[in-house]
Amino acid sequence: MTTRIAEASSASEKRVIGNVLRGSIGNLIEWYDWYAYAAFTTYFARSFFPKGDTTAQFLNSAAIFAVGFLMRPIGGWLLGRFADRFGRRTALVLSVTLMAAGSLVITFTPGYATIGVAAPILLVLARLLQGLSVGGEYSTSATYLSEVASPGKRGFYSSFQYVTLTAGQLLALALQIVLQQLLTEEQMYSWGWRIAFAVGALGAVLVMYLRRGMDESASYRAETGGEAKTPGERGTIRALLRHPKEIALVVGLTLGGTVAFYTYTTYMQKFMENTAHIPKTTVTWINFAALLVFVILQPIAGRISDRIGRRPMLLFFGIAGTLLTVPLMTTMAKTSQPVLAFLLMLSALVIVTGYTSINAIVKAELFPTRIRALGVGLPYALTVAIFGGTAELIAQWLKKIGHEPLFFWYVAGCILVSLIVYGTMRETSKSSELEKGSSVS
Repeated sequence: MTTRIAEASSASEKRVIGNVLRGSIGNLIEWYDWYAYAAFTTYFARSFFPKGDTTAQFLNSAAIFAVGFLMRPIGGWLLGRFADRFGRRTALVLSVTLMAAGSLVITFTPGYATIGVAAPILLVLARLLQGLSVGGEYSTSATYLSEVASPGKRGFYSSFQYVTLTAGQLLALALQIVLQQLLTEEQMYSWGWRIAFAVGALGAVLVMYLRRGMDESASYRAETGGEAKTPGERGTIRALLRHPKEIALVVGLTLGGTVAFYTYTTYMQKFMENTAHIPKTTVTWINFAALLVFVILQPIAGRISDRIGRRPMLLFFGIAGTLLTVPLMTTMAKTSQPVLAFLLMLSALVIVTGYTSINAIVKAELFPTRIRALGVGLPYALTVAIFGGTAELIAQWLKKIGHEPLFFWYVAGCILVSLIVYGTMRETSKSSELEKGSSVS
């Protein structure tokens, strides 16, 4: 009898691992496509915009990067609602399909010299489509990974969202390194960057088929009774608004984390090139090495949160981020030493791990099943669009007007706001909606 129970438990755990892996691989490709834009901006900026100084071209590219974020709340709403009403698995297939379409548009759009203003317009449209996709991807994958995880290990398994999110960025950087070795700099500027988006489109198509084999989460099956019945108020704004405190918590705990994350990852590459004046290829290697360590840290920190709680991890990020952001970035701006630049970036990523490793699970633990994907996705996406998506734009603008150090204080201030939230919020793992099964909102 004991042996059969152990075997059943082992089989169940393998099933969990299989679903997490399939969901995570899809998440990786989605975020690879999203970050390929940031990684290859330095090469394609002059293809889509008129000739000008480098900072101006980066500023235009950053503006479109920010515009893509404007679609994320819409994606969080539409696909979050879809996931709550018709299933997590179906929504995940839909999100990756949209991402594939956006990558294909970028791959084949001619440059400004060929079609004029139509080039940046098509780039904007493609980023809007990708923003819609990634907004829905976050809400649905965060919900799915949290729901399919084994009780007592939810922090560990849900941390793989940021493992694969960052691995997508690593994949984009790895491809950049390979292309830099195989192609000349002029070839990279001319057409080499298009390879990155073609790879992303192909990967997204493959993931569409992979995700069809995932199990629907048990929480969602319990909520619907396994029947294709009328969704009712599942995934509606009306149902979500019955949880105003939880919505405010998602906004508050996300604000500092998203600004820090996009500063330390996507913007840091341009910061090292344009401010510290470290060569492009060296910066790529620094980013790759630091992000590789960051990926490894996520499940470790997630597992720690299963033991000591989510709140101590958030407090670590809030305190360290508030106190150390300005010194770290000020030192980074003045160094041209690759090893020191790597250590500084890694230190910043260690700090932000306190947020990223448990970002998904904390939000999922706040909401009942019937509105979980919408609750996780919409307020988060709105916050990311307003603060995360504009972080690089604000940084580039402050640099252009000669006040770049103000951005360092801006990042620290945003983290401080979230620290206040962390200091007053409850420990979500002790009152998790995920452990209550289906609940009525």
